[in-house]
Amino acid sequence: MTRLFLFATAITAAAALTSCQLPSSLVIDEASASAVGVADDSLRVLAVGLEAPTWDSVKEANINAEGPNQIDDTYTSIKTKEKVLAITFDDGPHASNTPRLLDILKERNVRATFYVVGNMVRYRPEMLRRMVAEGHEIGNHTVTHGTLSKMSMDGVRKELQAAHDQIEAATGVPPRTMRPPGGAITKAQKQMVLSEFGYPTVLWSCDPKDWQKPGVSVVTQRLVDGAYPGGILLMHDLHKASIDAVPAALDTLLSRGYRFVTVTELIGMEADF
Repeated sequence: MTRLFLFATAITAAAALTSCQLPSSLVIDEASASAVGVADDSLRVLAVGLEAPTWDSVKEANINAEGPNQIDDTYTSIKTKEKVLAITFDDGPHASNTPRLLDILKERNVRATFYVVGNMVRYRPEMLRRMVAEGHEIGNHTVTHGTLSKMSMDGVRKELQAAHDQIEAATGVPPRTMRPPGGAITKAQKQMVLSEFGYPTVLWSCDPKDWQKPGVSVVTQRLVDGAYPGGILLMHDLHKASIDAVPAALDTLLSRGYRFVTVTELIGMEADF
């Protein structure tokens, strides 16, 4: 069965595994795509962002998808034999760390996904515009970085909507996935987020615990050891030492034949086995 990822249309801007879960697919069939007027060719083009009107159609299709290609509410990796990875950075943008990180990524032609906090975005919208311009993806990490699992459904809605609006206002590109701070979210909340926002919940396959500041070499080695085809690497761009670990980790993984894509690109590559 051909699997198509319906988060994309045609806007292109240029050690140990510490957390593992089974991957799940986020896909929709061609018939559902046609129902919302999205051409098959455009579905095969994965892009950094979507204009808001296009996003509305995509969200509707995601929410209403049924049958064997019904969109799941959560995933941590994808099934693929290709040596591809998504590297993600949470909690920013940061005034000095994030620009340095963007320089590192640009030097290596590596694209990343940034799960940004709304209350950080409001102070540095120009950084998000640079992310989009350089081919990175921006995801929703709530507006206050609160613990969603302790909130009411209405509280979760407000957290995500406020961040969504801030990201879109800053860049013109709405987020298409979300990550709960600390990964703390209930099953019921994930289902609500998918049904109302069209967001799947994105977790990770490798957490080097860089936020504990174990040392640059330790973080680097954990990232390298935790990488596997279709995996999602978790990092945080609030910490200088975390950024210090990125060059060596990327260089090692690139030398081993891995390439880096955004989260939505990664999901679009999921294969049937």
